[in-house]
Amino acid sequence: MPRSLLIVLDSVGIGGAEDAESYGDAGSDTLGHIAQACAEGRGDREGLRQGPLRLPHMVELGLGLACEASTERMPPNLAPQGAVRGAWGYGVETSKGKDTPSGHWEIAGVPVSFDWGYFPNTMPAFPEKLTTELIARAKLPGILGNKHASGTSIVEEFGAEHLRTGKAICYTSIDSVLQIAAHEEFFGLERLYEVCRIGRELCDEYKIGRVIARPFFGTPETGFKRTGNRKDFSTPPPSDTILDVLAQAGRPIVTVGKIGDIFAHRSTGREIKPNGNDACLSAAIDAMRDLPDGGFVFANLVDFDSEFGHRRDIPGYASALEAFDRRMPEIQAALQPGDLVIITADHGNDPSWHGTDHTREHVPILGFGPQVEPGSIGRRESFADIGATILRHLGVAGYSVGRSWLTN
Repeated sequence: MPRSLLIVLDSVGIGGAEDAESYGDAGSDTLGHIAQACAEGRGDREGLRQGPLRLPHMVELGLGLACEASTERMPPNLAPQGAVRGAWGYGVETSKGKDTPSGHWEIAGVPVSFDWGYFPNTMPAFPEKLTTELIARAKLPGILGNKHASGTSIVEEFGAEHLRTGKAICYTSIDSVLQIAAHEEFFGLERLYEVCRIGRELCDEYKIGRVIARPFFGTPETGFKRTGNRKDFSTPPPSDTILDVLAQAGRPIVTVGKIGDIFAHRSTGREIKPNGNDACLSAAIDAMRDLPDGGFVFANLVDFDSEFGHRRDIPGYASALEAFDRRMPEIQAALQPGDLVIITADHGNDPSWHGTDHTREHVPILGFGPQVEPGSIGRRESFADIGATILRHLGVAGYSVGRSWLTN
């Protein structure tokens, strides 16, 4: 019985979508702009990487061709030099939003047709009712921040005051999110999680997609750094995803990285949550090696987004892409006859773009496996085609969202 592995390269978009202008993102192109920057020397960093962007394994699968199909431009150094051995194309998001839940839910067969709630870019950003109830129920001395901000800058701004007062640092962004930062030792990790659980309940009224715990450590003298114990408290998908369908069919499921959080731990099987791209990829490969027949591994690699996209770090992003590409042969070696691997993304986060937020982009779709027929799968009019293809490959019927590109 066939098996499948789905890897989401978080934020690796390949060109502004047709409606990008309405999001302020017309002209964004995460991968294309990274490749261009590397070709011009703006992707160089001493001790990290130098020269053009090198992704030979993904290029061999058709990555450059997918970029060209999306934008009508071939990014520097991504043109294939020989026969392409993967199924390649690009996906168009139909969901309202450019956030993590919208992208992942649509991939899994549940496009977001409703409007998320957002907090305004004002000071204060949060409704007084929300902050008053959060402070009272969580027994906080107060909150700090209460505005739109990047996660690293707001901890630097308020970290010392947080340690002095015990107040939680609360902030948001253009996404549908409430983020709560606190010192992992001084404030306590479990206490932070409990504050976020309360925040999750309070945010339901405002249709906020996620409440995110952002623990950090350090001192004002040494500086503050976020730890790997981030935890997302998401609202659950409004209808069954492919995870639910596979669970109902009794199929083995392994989810890696923040997939469990994104789907509110519903039908997410055995959850593995290491810290960092490398550790998550290792866990996904190990899970694939041990996966029973008919099983599914669903992995998210978040560092592209959290460590490099939001921080507008072009060399760091390029280096992370190259590190992933170097490990592609390990994925191939873990496969059995009949297996299908799909590599995609959930949105963009162009590190050359203004601001620090996600960008509304098409996403690459690369499929490969011992018996996968190479060639173009074209423009897919919804990310949901990915989920439909996985179900078709695994032989699970009775699901109508999305269109599989498999013909057998």
